[in-house]
Amino acid sequence: MKDRLISTVCLVVLLATGLFAQESRRLTLQDAIELSIKNSKNLQLANAKIAEATAGLQAEYNNRLPDFKVSGSYIRLNAANVNLKTKSDSAGSKSVTPKISSAAYGIANLTFPIYVGGRIKYGIESAKLLEEALKLDAGNDKDAVAFNAAQAYINLYKAATAVQIVKENLRSSGSRDSNFSNLEKNGLLARNDLLKSQLQTSNIELSLLDAENNYALATVNMNLLLGLAENTQLMLDSTFLNDQPDVKSFADYESLAIQNRKDVQAVVTRKKAADIGIKAAKAEAYPSLALTGGYIAAYVPGLVTITNAVNVGVGVQYNLASLWKTNSSLQQAKARLAQANAGEGLLNDAVKLQVNKDYQQYLLGKKKIEVYEKSAVQATENYRITNNKYNNSLVTLTDLLEADVALLQSKLNISFAKADAMLNYQRLLQTAGLLTK
Repeated sequence: MKDRLISTVCLVVLLATGLFAQESRRLTLQDAIELSIKNSKNLQLANAKIAEATAGLQAEYNNRLPDFKVSGSYIRLNAANVNLKTKSDSAGSKSVTPKISSAAYGIANLTFPIYVGGRIKYGIESAKLLEEALKLDAGNDKDAVAFNAAQAYINLYKAATAVQIVKENLRSSGSRDSNFSNLEKNGLLARNDLLKSQLQTSNIELSLLDAENNYALATVNMNLLLGLAENTQLMLDSTFLNDQPDVKSFADYESLAIQNRKDVQAVVTRKKAADIGIKAAKAEAYPSLALTGGYIAAYVPGLVTITNAVNVGVGVQYNLASLWKTNSSLQQAKARLAQANAGEGLLNDAVKLQVNKDYQQYLLGKKKIEVYEKSAVQATENYRITNNKYNNSLVTLTDLLEADVALLQSKLNISFAKADAMLNYQRLLQTAGLLTK
């Protein structure tokens, strides 16, 4: 008895500890979108790509600046044999070969590009467009992250609603079982009818287990998406279902999608980059001109000392092979531009089709709500009438249980339809490029 008491106390302490350790948080739909954007690993990756492109742009800017290189060396020789072939002087004396044991020299070179056929200019413009395209890609990723958050939020709401409705139905079914059990004991109800009622209660219990499992998984998914602890209990705000969005016409959404979609803008930007690539490829056929300068100093003990050797000049470089070699870079740049043009057309068609589909889906969802609301009223009235008839022995228990199932399903349908309609609206906003504006 003592051991059982100790075990019970330990169990209570562990349960209490788990409850207190579990954090709860109120969360609106807008909060979920903002948190998902803030903690998205996909957006962090996109920002890293933008940082890389920014560094590439800075490298292109650096090409406009002069290059200044300095080099030097010190050489130590041990017992070197040096034989200088020099003429003897007028007196006929022979020249003396110096003994060289070390040498040192230093060189400084300065190169400043004056004209390179526009390659530096086009390189900067191309790098700018690449950076802009990656930023637009990140904006498109941001819209996708926001929609995923809205979808996860609404799925979590549906899971929580299912748990709540099934629990209410289970309480009603349990109360009915209790009444039927009393009637069966008093001989006023066939045992078969009691078993039918209890079987339906068992089925509802199984449905509740499934609903609770779905809710637990949806909660974990939501927490991971938002960067929260996995065991955080989220208290959702259902007022988002009461929002009545101001829906524009299909033509308006189609026009807005072409104007605001980040992926459409990114394709246009990459088209510009491909056009710049053609100009840069053509620039390879031009010569380059640069201003050069240098300084040399050397010291070889016993042989030579060089100081103040400054040189300034102009350097020209031209690849004559470009006169007979095919400019493959130009052909590749033209092919990339053709691909960009074709990709733009395909994307515009896909956007129009997607806007049409999402717009029709939203209208369909609104109509479904109206139908399900009528069905809920009908299911409620049907259950009331069937219950009265059963109490007066005019219908069987099977009819009553079927009416109960229909009522439960109608409650779920209307709740899910309202949530799905809001999700369809969020998808329409994403397709039109308006979700994060």
